[in-house]
Amino acid sequence: MNVPKMLRSFKFAFQGIWVLMHENNARFHFFATIVVILTGFLVGLSNTEWSIISIMIGLVWAAEAFNTAIEKLCDFVTTAQHPIIGKVKDLSAAAVLIISCIAVIIGIIIFLPKILAKL
Repeated sequence: MNVPKMLRSFKFAFQGIWVLMHENNARFHFFATIVVILTGFLVGLSNTEWSIISIMIGLVWAAEAFNTAIEKLCDFVTTAQHPIIGKVKDLSAAAVLIISCIAVIIGIIIFLPKILAKL
């Protein structure tokens, strides 16, 4: 195991997170993540529910990171309007939308009964 190489890889990964956090959509995901975590503490999620919520948060963040990487690569390839590049960007954004919608549905399934029980 090459520890210096592994540590360098972590450095690059954290640089990627820094780049991601400067994206407008990532800022929205950050806000949503904070709201979900705070709400989870307020309603008292079980370990299983926290696990599911954590997985969904991670999937949304990973999708956003892939989307950002694909968009940046497309912009590097050409800044001109190109129908294939446009479709690639649209598909990448669609992946984030799909996983985000699933996350919202799961959030409703987990949070709504707990919130209604507290009313």
